[in-house]
Amino acid sequence: MATWLACLPLIVAALVVSRLLRRRGERAVRLLLLADGALAVAALAVLAIALTAEPSSASHVTAAVNAGARTTGNWAALLGAGIAVAGSTIGAGIAVAYTGAAAVAAMSERPELFGRVLVIVGLSEGIAIYGLVVGILLLGKA
Repeated sequence: MATWLACLPLIVAALVVSRLLRRRGERAVRLLLLADGALAVAALAVLAIALTAEPSSASHVTAAVNAGARTTGNWAALLGAGIAVAGSTIGAGIAVAYTGAAAVAAMSERPELFGRVLVIVGLSEGIAIYGLVVGILLLGKA
């Protein structure tokens, strides 16, 4: 819920900019570039603060050790799980885009191909499921 509340100003700003782009082209593009520049400066400021910040205390390490969690050694499994899930979902999105477009084109000419087309699109969606399974297996190792 907090994420939606934090993103609400960005959503409103995007809607305002899209309205401006429809009405005033060049001025809206300048406004959009100005907003992008301000966002980039803010992101660099947050990055600089994060990189130069001192660790707060050792209490979080003590709490993690007391809870039985390992503090080192599981980053590779977590990174691998993230890469597996991200890569598979991006690949599945691309596959569904191409097969979905071809499926709609084929069904517009021959509606009786619905069953076959559904299987082909489902196979391309299966790529994301395989990546999710690999990610879950890697999280089990972490």
